[in-house]
Amino acid sequence: MDARVKPAHDGSPSFMTLHLDTQDDLDALLRSLVEQDPRLKPVIAMTGHAPLRRRAPGFAGLAATICGQQVSTFAAAAIWARMAAAYDEVRHDHIHTARTDRLRRFGLSAAKIKTLKFIAREITEGRLDLARLADAPADEAHNTLTALHGIGPWTADIYLLFCLGHSDAWPTGDLAVQEAVRIGLGLKSRPTAKEMASIGEAWRPYRGAAAHLFWAYYKVVKANGFDPMPPEKPAKTLNTKALNAKALNAKAVKNKASSRAAAKPAARTAAMRNASTKVVKGRVKNGR
Repeated sequence: MDARVKPAHDGSPSFMTLHLDTQDDLDALLRSLVEQDPRLKPVIAMTGHAPLRRRAPGFAGLAATICGQQVSTFAAAAIWARMAAAYDEVRHDHIHTARTDRLRRFGLSAAKIKTLKFIAREITEGRLDLARLADAPADEAHNTLTALHGIGPWTADIYLLFCLGHSDAWPTGDLAVQEAVRIGLGLKSRPTAKEMASIGEAWRPYRGAAAHLFWAYYKVVKANGFDPMPPEKPAKTLNTKALNAKALNAKAVKNKASSRAAAKPAARTAAMRNASTKVVKGRVKNGR
């Protein structure tokens, strides 16, 4: 499969936006990805099946992604379950008209309520069309989302990947993907978001498929406790004889100090006795 189309007017290559709507779509792009970059062959061989992740599109999908920001999976699921129970379908008009205190009872923070209400208002007033982002180039769609209040790079990329099935979204700041790339490509350290952006250039226009692959690869290598990267500086072999000798010497010093401490009261007692004896003898001698 070749998603390349004619170059743009500025001379840079442009790509037709593909979508990961089914598992077959993802599998096809992964085959193209390996042909494009043979370094990924052992990654796919070890991973086996890379499952497609999809969520509801539109406002509901974006709202669910926002609920998952900076909280545990369990907490995010609990918040979303309360919202889903309150509304048959979580729509932008529901959130736009909802009272802040009601949204707070779902477990949403003040910052997330502000973000959700802002996005709901943008959609209501016609300034934001989430459906259009599915066909926009990955970088353009990413920039449109991150320009919204409260939407960071990670949230934007997760929405593009999971909710819109964007084939070229690339979550440069996702820690699991970063660590998987480190292991899979044999890097010395986990790449930064900036370095991940550079690495991902080799996988256009299939960066979204690469993200799914590395998420699956991360689960495999971490579950097996596998890490091919040796430590940069091997730990020194412990000299047990030297450690034992040092411990014995420390114990001897401690015992000697204890003996000295115990001897001081005894010496004082003996001195006091001698002094008392001399006083008594003096009195006897003087006839007292």
